[in-house]
Amino acid sequence: MASDTVIARADSPAESDEAAPRRLKRFGGSRLGGLILALNLLSLLILFGGALALNELRRGLVEARQESLTSQAELLANVLGELGITQGEPLPVLDKFQAYRWMVDTFIPEGQRARLFDGDGVLIADSYEVSDTIPGQALPAAQPAGTPVPDTAKKEEAESATLRRATQELVAETEHALAGEPQATVRLSEDGKRVISVSIPVRHVQKILGVLTLEAGDVDEILGAQRRALTPFALVALAVNLLASLLLHLFVARPVMRLSAAADEVKQGRARAISLPDLEGRKDEIGDLARSLESMTETLSDRMDAIEAFAADVSHEIKNPLTSIRSALETLDLVKDQSQRDRLTALLQADVKRLDRLITDISNASRLDAELSRDRPRPIDLNVLIGDIAGIYETTAKPGEARVVLAPGTGDTRVLGRDGPLGQVFRNLIDNARSFSPEGGEVRIGLIRNELDPTRALSVTVDDDGPGIPPDNLETVFERFYTSRPKGTAFGANSGLGLSIVRQIVEAHGGRVSAENRVNADGSVAGARFRVDLPTTHLAVIRRG
Repeated sequence: MASDTVIARADSPAESDEAAPRRLKRFGGSRLGGLILALNLLSLLILFGGALALNELRRGLVEARQESLTSQAELLANVLGELGITQGEPLPVLDKFQAYRWMVDTFIPEGQRARLFDGDGVLIADSYEVSDTIPGQALPAAQPAGTPVPDTAKKEEAESATLRRATQELVAETEHALAGEPQATVRLSEDGKRVISVSIPVRHVQKILGVLTLEAGDVDEILGAQRRALTPFALVALAVNLLASLLLHLFVARPVMRLSAAADEVKQGRARAISLPDLEGRKDEIGDLARSLESMTETLSDRMDAIEAFAADVSHEIKNPLTSIRSALETLDLVKDQSQRDRLTALLQADVKRLDRLITDISNASRLDAELSRDRPRPIDLNVLIGDIAGIYETTAKPGEARVVLAPGTGDTRVLGRDGPLGQVFRNLIDNARSFSPEGGEVRIGLIRNELDPTRALSVTVDDDGPGIPPDNLETVFERFYTSRPKGTAFGANSGLGLSIVRQIVEAHGGRVSAENRVNADGSVAGARFRVDLPTTHLAVIRRG
């Protein structure tokens, strides 16, 4: 049966409760978007923060090393200038022999190199030459006999270029120092390594006698320590990115795959609806999607059930006049009396009219959903709409038919809806009320506005003076093909779809319709009343726009 709804599941545990209400979103309405952005920004901030912090650390270490070498070089230069290792009058110059002896006697820490230049920039002494320190690199390991000799031309050319560049930088640094400007730089040494170099002028009174250059070759060690210190930050950033990828897989990709699998189950006809309780309870976009898909498939399932029931009702209702027509046709040839033949012919015509009316109403009812989906809602003034409808009834009324009287509502009587379907609602209600009203009676329409309840903000009542509705049928009157007419009413004059169409249209507009009996002071039934309640809360958006 269509009512036995099968639920599609994809790795889902127990049954779902009611879908949780949507909560306030973040990051432009997206919780997942905010999570993705936050995780990616966090990893980048960790990496950039570590790089900036270590860049400052490197700069601080290099500057501290330069300051240390500068203090040491200034001390040595002052000692050298005050010792009077000079010769010549009246202009003193450095005594190269004494300066060399001084360089031998001076302690230079390991890893540092001191060089002394005279006033012309000529090298006088080098701490590497007066000590056992031999700069350079170890020879490569011995190769077996017969090993081809590598081509060292390119290597020698590169080493020569490095030496030229290092010499040029040293000469430029020395020249600036001879001009009286102390220098502290990071440059290349003759073997291609970066060194921290400090050049301080050697003065005797105001006379610059030469330049003392002090070098420290631990720049690469400082930078290597910085890289090693950056490694934890890079590893943490990598871990955050991996975590973000895992979370995206677990909370986005995998749930979407499950929803896709459940949708395929519905598509292939093995299920009627999607139900994934663990996803529907989520408060992000995946939860919204799961709840929307469940609601959509449940609505489609209900619609399929309704279509099946509607088809069964239509089949039953159409078979009645067809059966009557077939019986009349089979009997017509057997009847010889003209009056009886005329009665059968009249019955055939009535059944044909009934069948035509029934098919027309069924067609209108079946097209209703499509019409409601195509027509966009817009503000409609019910005073104007119902007033135009009442005016048409008043103009086309025949003698003895019930009059239609409108009591206009006060204040704002606009609702957000579709004028065509809403007009059909009030025409069906008016036709229904007139069919039950006595000759010369009156159908009264009233508009009532309720400011306290936005869900029933605007109510339209349609009253008649007929016999009323049996208490047990106050709800069944809205069912399809339900008819209950007073005695004497022509059989088949109504299809029983009018009030069913009214309820369908009103509920599509977010409202509700109900029926009740009006009573007199003595408790007797004065007539029927149909009440249509329509919300006006959506109009606030239009007014602000």
